[in-house]
Amino acid sequence: MIEVRKKLKLNQREFAEQLGIKRTAISMIEVGTNALTDQNIKLICMNFKVNEEWLRAGTGEMFATQPNPYEEEFFAIYRDLMPETQASLCALAKQLLETQKKLSADRSN
Repeated sequence: MIEVRKKLKLNQREFAEQLGIKRTAISMIEVGTNALTDQNIKLICMNFKVNEEWLRAGTGEMFATQPNPYEEEFFAIYRDLMPETQASLCALAKQLLETQKKLSADRSN
């Protein structure tokens, strides 16, 4: 993660602000006190167009080459929401993902 931040020439505060998290969270991840969560990985990948495979395993290119047309719009909206509304949106997204998984499993049976 620190490599991404430095490549983008952002300090911890700027990086954290763009992700909607606290600077101390970035600091604790970078020094190894806290692990990088799946949610943080998704935020980094979507906000900065980072290749998730590279961020998780160090393989492939650092930055994704094919942007998703919905990501930029979604995260622009997400960043403008209040923290409580962001939490509600995340809960809704998790429900949608579970529904999608169930539908996909039903179709394969």
